[in-house]
Amino acid sequence: MNRFKIATLALSISTALASTQTIAQEATEAQLEQITVTATKRTQSIQDVPISIATLNGERFESLFAGGEDILALAVRVPGLYAESSNGRVAPRFYIRGLGNTDFDLAASQPVSIIMDEVVMENVVLKSFPLFDIEQVEVIRGPQGTLFGRNTTAGIVKFDSVKPSEDFDAYAKVGFGSFGTFNVGGAVGGELADNLSGRFSVLSQTRDDYIDNAISGEDDVIGGYDELAWRGQLLYSPSADLDVLLNVHGRDLEGTASIFRANVFTQGSNNLNENYDRETVYYDADLLGNGFDNNPQEYENFGASVKIDYDMGDISFTSITAMETAEGFSLGDVDGGSGSGDTSFPGFIPFTAVTQDLLNDLEQVTQEIRFASNTDDALQWQAGAFYFDSSFNVTSVDGFFGATTVFHENTTWAVFGQSTYQVNDALSITGGIRYTHDEKSLFIGDQNVDGFALVIGAASIQDYDDINVDDGQVSLEGSLNYKLNENTSLFARYSNGFRAQSIQGRDVAFEGAPSVADAETINSFEIGAKSDLLDNSLRLNAAIFMYTVDDIQLSAIGGGANNTALINADRGEAYGFEIDATYVVNENLVVTAGYSYNHTELKDDSLTVRPCGANPDFGALGNCTVLDPRGPNGFDAVIDGNPFPQAPETIFNFTARYTIPAGDSGEFFAFTDWAFQGKTNLFLYESVEFQTDDNVEGGLRLGYENYDHNYTVALFGRNITDEDNVKGAIDFNNLTGIVNEPRVFGIEFKKSFF
Repeated sequence: MNRFKIATLALSISTALASTQTIAQEATEAQLEQITVTATKRTQSIQDVPISIATLNGERFESLFAGGEDILALAVRVPGLYAESSNGRVAPRFYIRGLGNTDFDLAASQPVSIIMDEVVMENVVLKSFPLFDIEQVEVIRGPQGTLFGRNTTAGIVKFDSVKPSEDFDAYAKVGFGSFGTFNVGGAVGGELADNLSGRFSVLSQTRDDYIDNAISGEDDVIGGYDELAWRGQLLYSPSADLDVLLNVHGRDLEGTASIFRANVFTQGSNNLNENYDRETVYYDADLLGNGFDNNPQEYENFGASVKIDYDMGDISFTSITAMETAEGFSLGDVDGGSGSGDTSFPGFIPFTAVTQDLLNDLEQVTQEIRFASNTDDALQWQAGAFYFDSSFNVTSVDGFFGATTVFHENTTWAVFGQSTYQVNDALSITGGIRYTHDEKSLFIGDQNVDGFALVIGAASIQDYDDINVDDGQVSLEGSLNYKLNENTSLFARYSNGFRAQSIQGRDVAFEGAPSVADAETINSFEIGAKSDLLDNSLRLNAAIFMYTVDDIQLSAIGGGANNTALINADRGEAYGFEIDATYVVNENLVVTAGYSYNHTELKDDSLTVRPCGANPDFGALGNCTVLDPRGPNGFDAVIDGNPFPQAPETIFNFTARYTIPAGDSGEFFAFTDWAFQGKTNLFLYESVEFQTDDNVEGGLRLGYENYDHNYTVALFGRNITDEDNVKGAIDFNNLTGIVNEPRVFGIEFKKSFF
């Protein structure tokens, strides 16, 4: 985004905020809504929880998905939260406060936990389950190790769907947009029999292919998708003391994987060049042997859970039993172009690269039980146990080396406890502890089966021993919350946690050995303030944080061989702050804004990685402009002092909703949302080409809502300025980029029934 656009956006926002200051001086009855969260596994006001939390719900949430977007639409919509993927609509990678994992493998471990309806979604494919009929999203920043376990060193994104109730309610929603985008969603719920309520929700998202393959001469063969997801819930309440909730859900996706675009950067610049055309690619891959592959993707998910809540008087009991399954594949023309060497296009591509990854037989089983105090005493507590078991296999198919299958297993158990003591009306103290034991194993199956490299003698069947790792660690938490007055509180929090060892088997497919990263541990400190001001019309929450990650797990991806290896750096350090604000200016205007700053830095003066096609065997320094000093061999980059990869230094988001009454029966409304992403380094090393800055996207809804007949009709736009924002890259044999979704305009209609 150029400086003129930034200045225009800043001027618009500052003008809106300035006008709100004038209006705030007028008396108004408009007030903030009360928000409750379950970040501590209890229902509490967001203003009373001594943790930095942001929420999304209602129109702020639903507008993000009007154009058929997937879960990645949440990126930079909350201060400190980022997400990206090189796997299309599956396998998202999340980052909170700059901490995440760039590993693209289907067995990747991430420090951000995704919790859906109180069930952890550990595998990256499970994390991509479509979002629909959602009551609220909670972004819980910082380690949450005592209540939510290992692999939460960065934080949690928690989704809660709308639950069944005895009262009948239903809605149907349909939307049409650019590129043949067609979205249909709805839900119906209410009492089914005495003590039994139910709810069924569904979402269908479709987009036509809109990208041409200039090599095959085919028009409109890439970029589309057809996704169906559903959820059924039954709530059985035989007495006032007992609730049993059954949740069954599924998903079926068929579409296009990520779109890789070869040589869209010119060496020495990170601007998209003349090789970039949003609606054209140059793919020649034929891995499946049936013509041009065009990056297909197919996935299926199915899951079920049973939650039991039993009120035993002074103690309550909760049990959550869950099962998740998934399978599918993605195929990518990874070099992003056609041909090789002097006959390649666009630009110079040394060799072709096409891979297919298949996730098979994923089964995840979890069990959580907890007991909690159920009194009004000054001391509140909860204690419980958790069990997790997961198994799956990943088959990687390469056009040169053939197919390789690796089998993963992971078993975890934990016991935990947390308590809060209300010292007096103003001060409360919270402490928590958890012991977690984690065990992982990797078994290597068939390798390089029928691969061309094996036939010509360029590869051989490798023999690797099974890998087994295990670890047990204690996580701690302590916090203070002090109420200055009825509307303002201060908090301080220390927390630590760990991410268990990780095993990466992808390199086996390319004649490399599997890699293992040791467990990382984090120590985090934060202080913050939460306040409701101006007669409960302005909510202003802020936090300052700093953390250190020892033995931080990293993914070294790239080099001339496109190796993918797990490594540990000695330490990672970060500090920064977040601000979340909501201002109810009057009954017709509501404004929200958020800002975060993250300074991240890797600390390891001996750690090097191989950058952008560097290959000592051929004397190649790489095809990008590396800014780091070179290591002892003259080819590798020293990454000491670099920022964490895919960690935006700044995030700014803004929304405004303005309404005009239309008699007593309805209103016209305008809603806009904007998100800005500051400087972001894409890889572990720093180079001119692989960093972004000033990415911005905006959305707009203009519509009419009728109260008497409970319907809404709206025109919508996503990425309304049609920005071409770089979101990722492939760096091993050319300057390949991944960009954001195109501008989509459309119309949406929603009808509710009560």
